[in-house]
Amino acid sequence: MKPRLYLETTIPSYLVSRRSRNVVVAGHQEITRLWWEHRRQHYDLYVSALVRREVSAGNAELARKRMALVGGLQVLEITDAVTNLSEHLLERRIVPATAATDAGHIALAAVHGMHYLLTWNCAHIANAAVRNRIRLACEELHFECPIICTPEMLMEG
Repeated sequence: MKPRLYLETTIPSYLVSRRSRNVVVAGHQEITRLWWEHRRQHYDLYVSALVRREVSAGNAELARKRMALVGGLQVLEITDAVTNLSEHLLERRIVPATAATDAGHIALAAVHGMHYLLTWNCAHIANAAVRNRIRLACEELHFECPIICTPEMLMEG
């Protein structure tokens, strides 16, 4: 059985976006492409309605390409437990209210027992400064926190 991995919106966004002039972002884009080409087959990939909504927004051509990437992936359901954990993350100010969708991504991955949450969102999700608080909030509601990481962290060799 393959590990279950939740793809947050930044992954399909980096895969189809125009190459950034920012050297750090360009590096993240390249790492994401390499992970997609060489490592994704080692995981069962999941998204959610949140991801589908986010990738379908913006530039029509890029939105079409993003949707093509996630269209065939399994979709996690937004349940009452997901909503409760998301609200818990917001109420405890682990994730700011302005980033409520980010709390939703974390909650979806935890409630549905994902092994990994893959993201380049290092402000509110893959952030070492809040990682322990996210884990504790998940445990308070009896969920195991997934390993939150970037594609770079899941590369081998």
